[in-house]
Amino acid sequence: MVTKLLTILQKALSLTGLVLLLSFSTWSLPATAAAKISPQLEQQILEVIRNHPEVILESVQRYQQQLERESQQQQQAILQGFKTNPQAFIGSSPATGSIEDKIVLVEFSDFQCPFCARAHDTVNQFIANHGDEVTLVYKHFPLTGIHPQALPAAQAAWAATQQGKFWQYHDALFANQKQLGEELYLAIAQDLDLDLEQFNRDRNVADSAIAEDMQLAQLLGLSGTPFFVMNGEAFSGAVPLEQIEAILAQVRNS
Repeated sequence: MVTKLLTILQKALSLTGLVLLLSFSTWSLPATAAAKISPQLEQQILEVIRNHPEVILESVQRYQQQLERESQQQQQAILQGFKTNPQAFIGSSPATGSIEDKIVLVEFSDFQCPFCARAHDTVNQFIANHGDEVTLVYKHFPLTGIHPQALPAAQAAWAATQQGKFWQYHDALFANQKQLGEELYLAIAQDLDLDLEQFNRDRNVADSAIAEDMQLAQLLGLSGTPFFVMNGEAFSGAVPLEQIEAILAQVRNS
């Protein structure tokens, strides 16, 4: 327990916090968290923590704030790159709408997310209105911790992509969100006349492509879905059509 605590302390405590904390005792922090902790030193550490918890709490809070600032800076750098070159963010992801890629709307979504299902209808209407000038790009961000069918659904959709049927498969998944499962995945594949042998093979090798999308989502600091970026302008949630229209107007004028 103490070794784990030392690792946290080494990361979280500022130099000032370390000096202050160590001044309360005669012990010093080991060079590495893996160093062997004697029972006597363990008791000294715990005693200092019990007597001066405010030092640790303050330093941990500062460390968390630092991480948040770094995450925000990283997100802004990525969004600025998106604004400068939106085409670079399409990659091999499925895209629909305009083929000019001048205005690119990237959607990070989860097939089991109820808010994504609500946003799906709105985005479809938006692209129906502006598909001649806006390119819609789909990025997989399955929230596997709370949605057990999110990853299997993403794998199935990726497999459909390999046969040119992503958007049809994508629409069918959202239309039948409450029935997500193996039976549905195969039924949609059959309805779309997919080669089932290839479909099953491709599902088994989809993870690396999905992981690339998830890595980008993590770099952006995302924790929920849906999340959208339109030429560097980010917004999240099942927003109304009017809000997306307003962002499009802003992008046009930028």
